[in-house]
Amino acid sequence: MTLDQHLNDDYLARELRADVRTGLTADPRWLPPKWFYDARGSELFEEITRLTEYYPTRTERTLLEQHAAAVARTTEAKTLVEIGSGSSEKTRLLLDALVAHGTLGAFVPLDVSASALSSAVTSLAEAYPGLSIRGVVADMTRHLRHLPDGDSRLVAFLGGTIGNLVPAERAAFLSSLRSVLHEGEWLLLGADLVKDPAVLVPAYDDPAGVTAAFNRNVLHVINRELDADFDPAAFDHVAAWDPDHEWIEMRLRSRRDQLVRIAALDLDVPFTAGSELRTEISAKFHRSGLTAELEAAGFTPRHWWTDSRNWFGLTLAQAV
Repeated sequence: MTLDQHLNDDYLARELRADVRTGLTADPRWLPPKWFYDARGSELFEEITRLTEYYPTRTERTLLEQHAAAVARTTEAKTLVEIGSGSSEKTRLLLDALVAHGTLGAFVPLDVSASALSSAVTSLAEAYPGLSIRGVVADMTRHLRHLPDGDSRLVAFLGGTIGNLVPAERAAFLSSLRSVLHEGEWLLLGADLVKDPAVLVPAYDDPAGVTAAFNRNVLHVINRELDADFDPAAFDHVAAWDPDHEWIEMRLRSRRDQLVRIAALDLDVPFTAGSELRTEISAKFHRSGLTAELEAAGFTPRHWWTDSRNWFGLTLAQAV
């Protein structure tokens, strides 16, 4: 069991400063969703995944329960790589299937959070004592080159996280991933599918207010890390379906005119009542569009699995 560190506190601090300055001085304003996930944000997201309204996690889990054995038989993977692993909870379904199939020798989880990854690696090392586990602390959009080389690798990118990237970012990410894989290696991609907004919107705007607390948490992060004076209670949580882009946008809407001071950046940010800050997109997909994006990056889809309602899809694609 090892943990490779390719990020440090200085790197993350620089990234946060750059993202906040760039995003809060843009028009329209935005922040990338990765800054939700401090310890409190991660706890809130785990709570979100258990909400009745939030269907993606349980739907994907059911698909993995049904098809993990087929993934193992098809790929015969010797190494499982998981990108954005977090707690690696759902990944145990793949680990169990690959171990049972008899081919798996190593697991490589990659995540930006060293604390979350360390906890997951420790837990998995206890659960799978015969498995070589090598955690990689890195940014999935910049550091895929740090993934250990090997043969017969299967990369799992689950949870619909691909939808947090805009199309140009998705293309760059998939091309970068293809560049570090050998011909014949595999990608298992979980993607949320386009559906009735009456189902989509409540998944991002639950009546209990858990997602609202998660959304506002990014302001707490900026306050703590950059000596800012955001009043999170002065911002309403907004979740809106954009039919043109086919994605959910999460935003924070100012409830009043206010001036926010970010001391570490020597930056004052004025908000008028009703002005908004976009904190996340969550794109939804059609099978045809996802296939086209994968093929453009150098992958050929070999298997497609979805649930009976066609709400979530798993694509098993091969590097060609």
